[in-house]
Amino acid sequence: MAMQLCNRRVTQVTTNLVRQIAKPIPMKVEDDHHDDEHTHISVPKTTTPKTYFSMNKHLLRGKASITTGLSTPLSIRHAHTDIQVPNFDYYRRKARLDASKSYRDAGDATSPYSYLTPIGMAVTSAYMAKYIIRDIVAYVGPARDVMSLAKVEISLDAVPEGKNAVFEWRNKPIFVRHRTPEEIAREEGVNVSQLRDPQNDADRVKKSEWLIVIGICTHLGCIPIANAGDFGGYYCPCHGSHYDASGRVRKGPAPLNLEVPQYVFKDDSTVIIG
Repeated sequence: MAMQLCNRRVTQVTTNLVRQIAKPIPMKVEDDHHDDEHTHISVPKTTTPKTYFSMNKHLLRGKASITTGLSTPLSIRHAHTDIQVPNFDYYRRKARLDASKSYRDAGDATSPYSYLTPIGMAVTSAYMAKYIIRDIVAYVGPARDVMSLAKVEISLDAVPEGKNAVFEWRNKPIFVRHRTPEEIAREEGVNVSQLRDPQNDADRVKKSEWLIVIGICTHLGCIPIANAGDFGGYYCPCHGSHYDASGRVRKGPAPLNLEVPQYVFKDDSTVIIG
């Protein structure tokens, strides 16, 4: 019974295939009014005869699997055996051309090159980044004329003992005072506990005979007068602030001592401020 149903199914499929191939011949009837009472029927050219050889071209080729059943339609599965697998031997290493072998545990003779290449690229990139960053910093940084004002070199030979000289640094007045031994002894003997801004004289100077401070009053930014005031140091006539020979506030509204800038002695007769 099953074989009969299967044969019947195959017969139906074959019949439908033949019906699709053997299409009906179209007939066209034309009336020629020039001929009297005659009708001409144009017959198309003779098609290829449906022989065993011609119909054999439409049959399935290659390996195919036909499946059918009582409750399933007919299905045909072709075996794709004509697909060409690409050959990757051109990209393989000579020692690993055999694709059927496993090279997982085999040593890699090219591993030194595999490590040296990224290391070399990293070192080269670091050097390039260094020069790029240096150029960017030099471009966005201050100009040379501005950098030249960052430090000022002062010759101390131009300041006699007991006198005060004024220099300019970063648009600020700098007081350089060459103190006498009497002034040094007087300022070192001051009781700092009685000062508004307690600070020892030794903490404000690097060499006891030289006092270097910024000549701006800490009250409202005025410029004091040297060798004036009640304590023989500096005096601000604007609001009456008095400073001693160490630049410490002793009287008046100023809250802090005169600021000591950053400086270093290049030699015994030269100081660099900044």
